Amino acid sequence: MRKILAIMRKDILLRFSSPSEWLFFLILPLLFTFLLSGGTGGGNSDARSVLPVVDEAQSELSAQILAELEHSTVVRPQKASRAEAESRFSERKVAFWLLIPEGVTLATLREGSREITLYTQPNNLNALAAQRSVQSALRKVGLSLQAARLAVQQAETRHPFSSAAEREAYFDRAMELATNLQRSAPSRLVVNQAQTSDEILYDPKANSSAGQLITWVFIPLLGISALFAAERNAGTLARLITTPTSRAAFLLGTIGGQVAMALVQMLLLVGFGVVVLGVPWGREPLALMVLLVAAALAAGALGCTLGTIIRSDSQANNLSILLGMVMALLGGCWYPLELFPAAVQQAVKVLPTTWAMQGMIDLTLRGEGLAGILPEVGVLLGFAGVFLGIGVWRFYRQ
Repeated sequence: MRKILAIMRKDILLRFSSPSEWLFFLILPLLFTFLLSGGTGGGNSDARSVLPVVDEAQSELSAQILAELEHSTVVRPQKASRAEAESRFSERKVAFWLLIPEGVTLATLREGSREITLYTQPNNLNALAAQRSVQSALRKVGLSLQAARLAVQQAETRHPFSSAAEREAYFDRAMELATNLQRSAPSRLVVNQAQTSDEILYDPKANSSAGQLITWVFIPLLGISALFAAERNAGTLARLITTPTSRAAFLLGTIGGQVAMALVQMLLLVGFGVVVLGVPWGREPLALMVLLVAAALAAGALGCTLGTIIRSDSQANNLSILLGMVMALLGGCWYPLELFPAAVQQAVKVLPTTWAMQGMIDLTLRGEGLAGILPEVGVLLGFAGVFLGIGVWRFYRQ
C-alpha cells in the first residue's frame, strides 16, 4: 500500500509541477462552464429587445400604450428621458426609441388625432420588428378609442348627456370596457398540441455544468497514457519493475492517483455549479458520488489502454485532447443529444461520455435517484472493466 501511495504522490507532484496545469485543472473548466451556461442570465430571462420610451404626456392614454407594449413578444418598453434616448440612439446602443409627446391624452383624442414618433436606425431588421410591435399596440388602443366613440354617439342618440363631464365619464367607462373586452377576446388561432410532450425543460446551466465537468475530467484521465509513455521512454518504468514493486502496484498507483485528482476536480466543478449556477447537484449526493466514481474509472481505464498502445508522450498528449474533445462532443456534453440525427444518437452509445452525460442529466433535470441512474453506472463500470482488462493484459505482455 505504501508503494501505491508513493507512486500516486509522485505522479500528482509531476502533474502539478508546472503552474500552467491549474489553467486546465480549474480555471478553464470554470470559465467555459460559466460562459456556456449563459453567464449570469438564466434560461427564463427576458430576451426581448429594449425599447426606450420617452413619455412626455404622462397621461392615462400613454400609460395604456405602455401597457399594450408590455404584452409584446418582440420589444420590452423601458422608460427613459429624451436626452438619454437620443444619446443611446446616436451612439447606436439602441436601434429604436419611441416618443410620446405632450398632449397625447384621452381628452385631446376625443376631438382629433395626435402624433407618436418611433425613431429607428436605417436598414435594421430589429427596428422593423419593433415598428410592427408599436403599430400593433397602437392599433389595439385605437380600436378601444373607436369603440368608445361609437358608444358615446349611440348613447347620445338615445339620451343626450346633461353635461360635458357626464359625456367624458361615459367615454372613459366605454374605453375601459372596450379595452377589457379586447384583452379577454379568445384567440382566433387554434393550436393542437401533441399529448406526448416532454415535461423535462432544457436548462443550459445544468447541461453546461455536467457537460464541461465530463469534458475537462475525461481529457486528463485519458492523459494517463502520456504517463505510461513517459515512464517507458525515460526508462524509469523498466527500472521500477526490477525493484520489489510489482506491476500491479504501478498500475494501481498510476491510475489511482489520477482518478483521485479527477474526483477532486469533479467536486470543485460540482460546487461551482451549486453555488454560482444553482444547479441542483446536491439533491442526491450518494447517487452523484457513485456516478462520478464510475465515470472516472471508465475514463481512467481507457487511458490505461491507450498507454499500452501509444509510444511517445507527445503523441499521447495530443491524442488524449483530440479523443476527449470528440467523445465529449458526440456524447452530448456540448449540445443536447436530441439535436443529433436518430442514427447518431444510437451510434454514440458506444462512448462512455454518452452514458456519463445521460446519468448526470437524469440527476439534475429528471430528478432521478440512485436507482434511476444504475443503468448508466452499470454501463460505465462495464466500460471500465473492459478497458482495464485490455490495458492490464497488454501491460503484462510488454
